[in-house]
Parts: sequence; structure tokens; C-alpha cells
Amino acid sequence: MTDRTLTDLLLTPILESDPAGPRVTYYDDATGERIELSALTLANWAAKTANFLRDELGVAPGDAVRVDLPAHWQTAAVLLGAWWAGAHTVIGAADGAVAADVALVTSAGLDDADESEVAALSLDPFGRPLPHLPIGVTDYATAVRVHGDAFTPSGTGPALGGRSAADVLGDARRRAADRSWDTSSRVLSTAPWPDADAVVDGLVAILAAGASLVQVANADDAAQDRRRTTEKVTHSFPA
Repeated sequence: MTDRTLTDLLLTPILESDPAGPRVTYYDDATGERIELSALTLANWAAKTANFLRDELGVAPGDAVRVDLPAHWQTAAVLLGAWWAGAHTVIGAADGAVAADVALVTSAGLDDADESEVAALSLDPFGRPLPHLPIGVTDYATAVRVHGDAFTPSGTGPALGGRSAADVLGDARRRAADRSWDTSSRVLSTAPWPDADAVVDGLVAILAAGASLVQVANADDAAQDRRRTTEKVTHSFPA
């Protein structure tokens, strides 16, 4: 298990048991956006991202990749893609603790991105690119779509927070068990993902349990009440 990437460890059981069921459902109550991804679709996006990171940005197993993105379905795909490529993901703003050569950020994070390779995400639901990017910055939406939706990893290093994939998975499973999340769980979350601990709580633990995630941005309380019924929510996070 220690030689497998975190993405392999998370997605393989789900793809084998329920590839077509809803795995990540994303809402933005400010815009009315809703998008639902099956495990298979999420894996395809992750593979495209892994291929993009390896083939265009030169990411090799063990390299540090900084991800400074909000809790979003595209962020889930980016993280899974980075782990699949064997990258050590560093979450949030650069703090100097781990030097990364590659960063994936929104337009708001461009001023602070001084890595040698930077990809910017619009997070647009229709995949529209960011206009007027600085020279040398890659538009993720434009670049990732041309890459293949299958990926074969060639190795791995620390996955998250300096820990191995096996250690992160074990921690995530413990957190899921503490919250009684399992394969039948549908978790409604409004939690952000500002750091590695939050990513384990709000994404990795849910996938490790074989559960599905309903992630909501700019949550409207009235809509949340209805959503718990329409989305067949079993748990809320934070509780």
C-alpha cells in the first residue's frame, strides 16, 4: 500500500463498487450553480490534471505542488490529479515551509505566486478561461482539456502535510469512523479547505469512507434545509 498514490488508494475502491453514482456534488448558492460528478468523471478530471502536471509543468513524483484554491469540485480534481502524479501537495498560501516549483491558484492568488510554473483556474462552470493572464501563467481550463482521461502513476512521495499516502489514508479513515461516515453516507459540507488538515476533514475522509460529498459555497440557510431532503443528506459537516 505504501507504494500506491493517495488517489489510487481513495478512488480504486469507489470505482470498483460504484463508478456511476454521485460522488461530488457542488453548489454555489450565490450563482445558482450545481454540478454533480460520478467517481468515473472525477477520476477522468484527475487523470487529465495528472497528465497536465507531468507533461506540461514537469511535475515528477516527490515534487511539491502548491494548491491555493477554495473548496470546489475542480479543486478536488486538482488535488486528486496532483496526488496521482506523485506530488507532495502544499495547501494554501506559500509560507516558506516547503518550497514548491508549481502552483495552482485562482486569479486572486496570482500576485503571491512566485513559483517557476503557475496555472490559474477560473473555476467557471462552463470551463471558460481566465482573460488577460500574465505572460508565463498557464490557463488550467484551456490546457487541461487536451490531456488524456487515463493516467498511470510512476511513483509517489509525501502526499499531504509531509505525510505518506498510507498515513494520510489511515488518518482520514479514523476521522470518518469518528463521524460515523461510511459507504451509505451523503455528507453536506460548507467547510473551507484552507490547509492540509481541512482537506483531510472535508474531502479525503469522505472519499476514504466511500461516502459522497455535497459541497456548498455561499450557503443560503433556506436552500440548505431543502437540500438536505433533495440530496438525501445523512450527515452535515461541520456537525
